[in-house]
Amino acid sequence: MSTGKILTIIVIGFALIQLVPYGRNHTNPPVTGEPSWDSERTRELFFKACRDCHSNETLWPWYANIAPASWLAQFDVDHGREYLNVSEWGRPEKNEGDEAAEMVQEGKMPPFFYLPLHPEANLSDEEKRELIEGLQATFGTEHHETTHE
Repeated sequence: MSTGKILTIIVIGFALIQLVPYGRNHTNPPVTGEPSWDSERTRELFFKACRDCHSNETLWPWYANIAPASWLAQFDVDHGREYLNVSEWGRPEKNEGDEAAEMVQEGKMPPFFYLPLHPEANLSDEEKRELIEGLQATFGTEHHETTHE
């Protein structure tokens, strides 16, 4: 098969996957509640590094409109909101704020693939320390959970 035919197949395939509707409904649900943050600084740092996947105030980047990147972005936001969504605080489903500080401390959040495309989410070591302490004060920890409503 010639290079031209292969390129044509790739272009047609790319065009066809744009017809898949998943990943382009970028409406943010309403904010129905928010935790009692221990400080405005904790909220500021959380929104700087975590907002896009853990709130209903996602700032959707341009590439979130182009498949297959749109599929990955939508999946990450849906998954993130499922476990911790500060815009729906007090919802009956689980909202695992008690794990937030540990995830940041262990370097699991934000995920490595998020940071290169979102440089604003890169926190300094001091900001990470502040965020971890603020998350612990706001949400507690897995071993000593506090409730804020």
